[in-house]
Amino acid sequence: MFIKDYIKDVYNAVRSLLTGMKTTGKYFIRPGEIITQQYPENREQLHLPERFKGEVVMIHDENNEHACTGCTACELACPNATIKIITKFDITPEGKKKKALDTFVYHLELCTLCNLCIIACPTDAIKMAQTFEHSVYDRSQLTKKLNQPGSKIKEGVE
Repeated sequence: MFIKDYIKDVYNAVRSLLTGMKTTGKYFIRPGEIITQQYPENREQLHLPERFKGEVVMIHDENNEHACTGCTACELACPNATIKIITKFDITPEGKKKKALDTFVYHLELCTLCNLCIIACPTDAIKMAQTFEHSVYDRSQLTKKLNQPGSKIKEGVE
């Protein structure tokens, strides 16, 4: 029994080795079919799939305006409290108080990239960016303020 198991193990090992060598030989002959990317050497040409999610970002236009109304729908949709919306009250030209975004705090270290906040946003103010190099030495750098300094809400967004 021992010899039979030993020969069977050697046979399976050689078979596995030849299967791997066949794949290696195939890519050696046809290098255009290689799908493995040599990161970070190819950082400039790196092409990520469209569905890749790296982090939540707030969209600002060239006038430093965003579409976030401070409704907190994204904060409520987040299952692990990654987002914290701090609001303030602005006075409209008609003299009425209106809730507005003061600070959009995003804790990247807590985010599971589930995309629920993006789906919940009624004004499409936030989206998933394709950035993925988030390593830092200080954990506090993973807490981000998404609205840019001096930014304001776009005209017509309610």
